[in-house]
Amino acid sequence: MLLIVGTVRLPAQNLDAACPIMKRMADSSRAEEGCVEYGYAEDVFDPGLIHVKEMWTDQGVLDRHFASTHIAEWRAAWPSLGIGNRDLRVYEVGEPQKT
Repeated sequence: MLLIVGTVRLPAQNLDAACPIMKRMADSSRAEEGCVEYGYAEDVFDPGLIHVKEMWTDQGVLDRHFASTHIAEWRAAWPSLGIGNRDLRVYEVGEPQKT
């Protein structure tokens, strides 16, 4: 399993414009084979800081995700939304365990 966690930043005033685009990206990603989890969350203390969490079954499905139309559309929207300061990291993890 591959876990992607990190943040992206955009101007807080662009959140209303970003939300529908982020929703389409999340919905399309969640529908992909091999996507276990995909989500965005706005930081409650830092407007415009978006936390990203994704989980994928393996590198092959993640590679297909990166080549998808919806990720190309998402990336094309970044300049108009002012998205910058991306800090995303991929970790190889085992199966989840209940705590």
